Amino acid sequence: MLEAIVWGLVQGLTEFLPVSSSGHLRLVPDLFGLDPPDLAASAVLHLGTLIAVLAYYRLDAAWLIRGLRRDPAARRTALILAAATVPAVAAGVFLAEAVERFQESTGAVGAALIVTGVVLLSSRFFAGRPRRAEETGIEDAVVIGLAQALALLPGISRSGMVITAGMMRGLSEDQAARFGFLMAVPVIAGAGAREALSVAEAGAFSPELIVGTAVAAVSGYWAISLLIKVLLRRGLWPFAFYCLASGAAALIWA
Repeated sequence: MLEAIVWGLVQGLTEFLPVSSSGHLRLVPDLFGLDPPDLAASAVLHLGTLIAVLAYYRLDAAWLIRGLRRDPAARRTALILAAATVPAVAAGVFLAEAVERFQESTGAVGAALIVTGVVLLSSRFFAGRPRRAEETGIEDAVVIGLAQALALLPGISRSGMVITAGMMRGLSEDQAARFGFLMAVPVIAGAGAREALSVAEAGAFSPELIVGTAVAAVSGYWAISLLIKVLLRRGLWPFAFYCLASGAAALIWA
């Protein structure tokens, strides 16, 4: 049960804070001598983070769902969000084996964390005219979607890449985070639901997995709230230094 709580915390906190959840799921077992969760369990834990996103952005989610039939702005926003998911989905299909090989190397994950830190540091130069997520276009969606695709590599933070890319396209920090988290909903839902069905069919839906998913949901909600507050006050810099330090430590450890 303790390990389930640990993995729920790791998943919930690092999925939204720009420090790479996949990188931490790779490095934490080495650091503490734990058995990492298998791919199915990891995907199910993502359902906890899905609950966190939908709870935090519940008004946005309700607006999008209700407006698909009657509100042109909601339909347009949904289309933009869908377009932004295409690069990551395509990359996931064609690069799955390469990503698995990359994940086997502690040094590679450490180097990727350092890259994340450098990208986060660069974000201060991209503050342009603040725009809301609803004002983005297809070109913006493609750029942000390509940034998300890079995060398939363990150690590259999805939220960090997406927020930085959004700022490059003129979104404010909190609006870039909002766009990125809403964009992640269909991807997380699809992967988590598929694996949850597989786990349920195999009779492996243990109490520990349920507890871990609940912990991921609660810690994920808290992480989103913390991230938005830090973004508005400090930007991405605090997370940049964390990624640089943890990446260097991983390289030394390797």
